[in-house]
Parts: sequence; structure tokens; C-alpha cells
Amino acid sequence: MKLYLVRHAQSEANALNVLGGRKDYSLTPRGRADARALAEAFVPGRRIDAIVSSPLARAMQTAAPFAELAGLEIQTEAAIVEQDMGTFTGRTYSDAEADPAYELDKSRRWDWAPPGGGESYRMIAERIAPFFPRLDSLAARRGIGSVLVVTHAVALRLIVATLEGTLPSYPTGLARNGEILEYEYAGGGRGTRLDSFYLGSDAEGKA
Repeated sequence: MKLYLVRHAQSEANALNVLGGRKDYSLTPRGRADARALAEAFVPGRRIDAIVSSPLARAMQTAAPFAELAGLEIQTEAAIVEQDMGTFTGRTYSDAEADPAYELDKSRRWDWAPPGGGESYRMIAERIAPFFPRLDSLAARRGIGSVLVVTHAVALRLIVATLEGTLPSYPTGLARNGEILEYEYAGGGRGTRLDSFYLGSDAEGKA
């Protein structure tokens, strides 16, 4: 089964350079336009049989034009929401990075949890894990050959690490807002990256 993993388009948090976390930021006008342009460039000529999205507004708004063009309903999946950033939610990156409680080294966040009830990367990987049996169930349905998944920067890091079997190591780079990663999904939470698709020209965010 083909798996298309999408990081949501530019959100208000991205534009403000703040840590969005679980706060329900919407897309900016630019983000909405980018999501529409991305869907219009990506959907024609490709098979998309199901669309799954984080329930946060910025992901659902990114998924909406894909669903419209593909003639599909959006299925929501709570397991792929963004990292809970605890007391850092809504703070600017510069403010957070000046706080000694913030882990600056992206490669050392496996067991670091933001204060105030935030999630470590280990916790995110554990809550994402049940999503893959649900993907397996989708893959087993007759006529389902591809699924488009819309999620967030950090959640996408952990999805990629799970698919590629690298945990507890994970990518420290970010997918760009609106970037689509294509995988051949083998089942059981494993996949092989085939390609990426991006219309923009710059990376966004520092998660």
C-alpha cells in the first residue's frame, strides 16, 4: 500500500514562530492557499483511497482540499496529533530556547518531557504505535491501495522513525510545511521511503 505522509501547511503558530503543540491553531491565509495548490498539483493522476488526519484544525484544513478533490471523507486519528509541549505551548522559540528547562538538542528528546505535563518522544512513539494496526486494517480492505495521512512536524518525525525501524533514533530534520513523503507500506508499522513532493522553497519551524 502507498502511504503519503503530509505535514500540515503554514499555521498561525508557524507564522508567529511559536511552539504550537496541542493548541488548536488554524492555517494562515497563505497556508490555506498552499494546501489548495498542493492538493491541486498532487491529487490528479494519483490514486488516493483514504484520507486520515490529526483532528487539530491546521491538519484538518490541510486535508480538506485533498478530500474534496479525491471525493473522500476525512477520517480523524487522535494518535497522530502533535507533541504536547506542556508549559512551552504558545511560547516563542527564542523564549523557549532561553529557558534552561528546554532541551535544545533535538537528538536528546527521547526521554525529555516538557514541564507541565508535556510528552517525551518516547511517549509520542508509544501513542502513535496503535495507529499502525489501524493502517493494516485499512490496507486489508478491498480497493484500498493508498492512504494520505496529514499530521504535524514532531509526530511525523516519530512516524518516519517507526516506519524505518530506527527507534529510539529519529530524524532531527523537519519535513517542510506542506511536504509529502511517499512510502511503500509493508504492514506491521514498517515501510520504505520512495519519494517526496514539495511545492515551496523553504523549511519552516524549529520543532
